[in-house]
This record gives sequence, structure tokens and C-alpha cells, in this order.
Amino acid sequence: MRTILVTGGTGTLGRPTTARLRAAGHDVRVLSRRPGPGRTVGDLTKGTGLREALDGVDTVLHLATSQSRADVAQTQNLLEALRPSGIEHLIVISIVGVDRIPLAYYRAKLELERLVEQSSIPYSLLRATQFHDLVDRVFTAQRFLPFLLAPSMRLQPIAIEDVATRLTELAGAQPTGRVADIGGPEQHSVGDLARLWRHAAGSRRPIVPLRLPGKAFRAFARGDAMTGDQTYGRKTFADYLADSRATEVDR
Repeated sequence: MRTILVTGGTGTLGRPTTARLRAAGHDVRVLSRRPGPGRTVGDLTKGTGLREALDGVDTVLHLATSQSRADVAQTQNLLEALRPSGIEHLIVISIVGVDRIPLAYYRAKLELERLVEQSSIPYSLLRATQFHDLVDRVFTAQRFLPFLLAPSMRLQPIAIEDVATRLTELAGAQPTGRVADIGGPEQHSVGDLARLWRHAAGSRRPIVPLRLPGKAFRAFARGDAMTGDQTYGRKTFADYLADSRATEVDR
């Protein structure tokens, strides 16, 4: 059993990861700006409370994200607190393709990775493909349009629960640096994902293919956001849609 601190433990990925870690028998603390059961108070942005939060901890899962360049400063603050702590294992989540897709957020993630790699802290770095719920939100955001825009590219979305399972596996293992990237069990064109989403939503709106200019779009179109033949997740996008819609009905 390990004593684990999870940053971002109240977030989309953090909640299922924390639950799986506890189910595996680990003693888990969640770093939060607000006190509460199972939480320890600290602020990654300000760098306050981090050393106190790390007292007695041997493993850290760094899952917190602002989805902006602020991730870099937060990681710097965490690393500064970790250096004198004697931490045994830092586990970091990142995104497949951050080194090939020129998006601002991806550049920040790549810089974050390099900070971790250049530190003296034993680490494991996991890159995952886009989450199912992100694809869902992209289509949901178009709910007021008379059609569904579908960029001409392919994606390999993965279930958040599958990523949480892999992170839990890493938490029980030794640090190994960058580990194999993970992606969902299927690769689809965005048009196919749109058709699955449209069916689940009971919509008949036409799907309009979209080609975008720029290096980032070309990188996605090349498949740089996918893992190739490497798959890890078991839950498909259709499975995710069925489960999420059933949950909405139960409410």
C-alpha cells in the first residue's frame, strides 16, 4: 500500500482515479484549495501548502490542469516542493501528440513534460488520447446549429475510466520514465463519431465535413493524435454514449 497525493483529484479524471486508487488499498489524499473529507489543503498556482501536503507521501499523481499555459507554472511549483521531500514516484498525465501538434495548450503540455524529465525526481509519464466526453462536448456545443460540423480527421477517443485504471496500475509499479501511450479501442473519422452521436441524441441534422487550414489541422489529419496500433481502452464511443444517455434518463 502506498500513500498517494493526487493533484486535480476533484476533476474529471481525478475522481475515478482516486476511487480506483482507494479500491486498490492505497491511502489517498486529494490536494484541494478547499478543505473536506479526504482532502489536504494546498494551492498549485500560488505554491502554498504543498510541502505540508507532501508530508508522509511516497507517490504523487499530477492530474491537475487549467487547460492553459498555467499548467507549466503549477508544475514548476509542484516540482520545487517535491525536490526536498524524498518522493519515490511522480506520475504525470499528458496528451498523445503534444510533440507533433502545434496547439498552444499542447506546447504547454510538452514544456511541462520536459520540466518533469529534467528534474531529479523518479517519474512515469503517460500520454492518452482525447477523452470520450470531450468529443461529446464538441458535438453538444453545436446544438443550436442546423447541422453538425465534422472536421476531416480521425480520432481514437478513450474512456476516462480506462485512463484511471492505467494510472492506478502505474501507481502500484516502479517509476519507468515515459510509458507507452494509450488510446481507445477504435479509430474513427470525426464524421463517423458524429453519426454515432447524432443517433444517440435522436437527431437528424446533416453532417457537414470540414477542412481547416493550418499546421495543427494537418497534424490531426495525419493521425498524430492517435497511437497507431497500440490500444488500451475497452470502452468504445458508442458504449460511452449509451451509458451517458442512460444516466441522463435515470436522473
